[in-house]
Amino acid sequence: MKFFKNSFGACPIEEFLDNLSAKQAQKVVWVMNLIEELEKVPEVYLKKLKSTDDIWEIRIQASFSVFRVLGFFDNNNFIATNGFCKKSQKTPSNEIALAEKRKREYTNERGK
Repeated sequence: MKFFKNSFGACPIEEFLDNLSAKQAQKVVWVMNLIEELEKVPEVYLKKLKSTDDIWEIRIQASFSVFRVLGFFDNNNFIATNGFCKKSQKTPSNEIALAEKRKREYTNERGK
């Protein structure tokens, strides 16, 4: 798993993790590691979002909080683009748009 870095070198996923409690961050990292290690990941942890530019969500339940990390696959590597605390049933469209924008940035940089 890789974390997206913007053209200034900032890493949104690291910032997201830094803003969580130690226990919450530990759970997010645990799920990320699980996704890397398992050959077939259960949908409870990883799900492709419909009507997106091939964006996937990592799904984390940490006690009473629900977190999502969005990203995409580049070959067999998951590139995590953004994370947030989920407060409603539907994944916010602005978070999906942000993941899609960062995917385009990543793809453009790789093409250079």
